Amino acid sequence: MGSIKAEALKIDVPGGQVQVKKWIPDINNGKPPIILLHDSLGSVDLWKKFPEMLSQAFSRSVFAYDRLGFGRSDARHSLPSNTFIEEEASIYFPEIKKQLGLQHYVLFGHSVGGGMAIHIASLDPDCRAVVTLSAQAFIEDLTIKGIENAKKLFKQPGQLERLEQWHGAKATWVLSAWTDVWLSDHFKDWSLEPAIQNVSCPVLAIHGDSDEYGSSAFPRFISERSGGTSEMLIIQNCGHMPHKEKPQDVIIAAQGFLDAIS
Repeated sequence: MGSIKAEALKIDVPGGQVQVKKWIPDINNGKPPIILLHDSLGSVDLWKKFPEMLSQAFSRSVFAYDRLGFGRSDARHSLPSNTFIEEEASIYFPEIKKQLGLQHYVLFGHSVGGGMAIHIASLDPDCRAVVTLSAQAFIEDLTIKGIENAKKLFKQPGQLERLEQWHGAKATWVLSAWTDVWLSDHFKDWSLEPAIQNVSCPVLAIHGDSDEYGSSAFPRFISERSGGTSEMLIIQNCGHMPHKEKPQDVIIAAQGFLDAIS
């Protein structure tokens, strides 16, 4: 097996700088790189070993970035708007793509990052494929219940400190950016419906059968309503973190998917 080299850099986007990390295999097949989009409490560091595993398995470069306000990126002083998912696709990602000199690419989006991946693909024909991991497609009762339970959990002693390990002083903002926005009355009608029909690249929707934030209706919605070739995979005995709980299942499924479309 070849080795993987990791590099980190900062990129200017509207409102500040974001951290980007790149994993580069010494044996690169020259195929489009993979871009990772993290979840609501996520960061580059919280992907743990998954980016390196992807780079090794696919012989491709892998990029991940901390959205503005998260991880090692600059802080934000106001909460995201109710259209923050669409804004990531239309405002922030195009600047990151430009400054990294990316042409064609493949998106892997976890949770809300999956929704962002769908929106990016709906706007940019340079996206060659999307893999969503536990992506929400609309708001379910299970989604609301899961977020309410998480909000209660973070009120317990020591829980916010755990989040500070990854986001530092931004941890309180990160938590509010998730719970306050998703639980607001203004967000209850959110859906991927306006964007997904404009996605023409292949899409693979991966979901755990025990996901605490959404049912199998989410990957079914994504796979059935995408404008291009699409499929779904339900991983058994798996919750909201398939790339951590069942990483080999995810990698094998994604390899078969990308091999088939290439």
